[in-house]
Amino acid sequence: MIRVLLADDQALVRAGFRALLDAQRDIEVVGEAADGEEALARVRELRPDLVLMDIRMPVLDGLVATRRITGDPDLETVRVVMLTTFQLDEYVFEAIRSGASGFLVKDTEPEELIRAVRAVTGGDALLSPGVTRRLIEEFAARSREPGSPAELDPLTEREREVMALVGLGLSNEEIARRLVVSPLTVKTHVSRTMVKLGARDRAQLVVMAYETGLVRPGWLG
Repeated sequence: MIRVLLADDQALVRAGFRALLDAQRDIEVVGEAADGEEALARVRELRPDLVLMDIRMPVLDGLVATRRITGDPDLETVRVVMLTTFQLDEYVFEAIRSGASGFLVKDTEPEELIRAVRAVTGGDALLSPGVTRRLIEEFAARSREPGSPAELDPLTEREREVMALVGLGLSNEEIARRLVVSPLTVKTHVSRTMVKLGARDRAQLVVMAYETGLVRPGWLG
């Protein structure tokens, strides 16, 4: 069972998401929060698998709350997905950089929301990879000069190749077809790469791929 916490200052938004998620056999909404401070407290109390976190909330905004969750070793198994009104929101990129696993616009289709919850908790794919990639390209291009490729020194050549394809938003199955290997082999490479680079999940691998220059904005691979 996937345990979800809803954090949004609008009661109607929370009610709509709860009704949709609780209708799924494998998903349970275990709690709600109306601001970032309450979200932190509820996460520490309930230890959900996933937090759907509004990016703008009173008392403590979603970005700060996300940083505190993803920066707490005791909460390393908790994943955060940001909820936003606009796709190209600079705070979303900052949230992903800080450890959020991706984002959803609030008017997303119900099927996409459910798929995203399952994908992120399964650790197997970025949600909305095309949109997430465009957002990361946009803000990675503005944020700073690429980091040193030396940051990738711990990786084997194959791990770099896999990381670049992750950076393009490809799933394990798509990478496997591209490299003519099994999805399990790709999953192993992705896991080892995350461990070597200290990445929390695939979303952070995407950010690192751009910030080290392994993938360039606009590159199609």
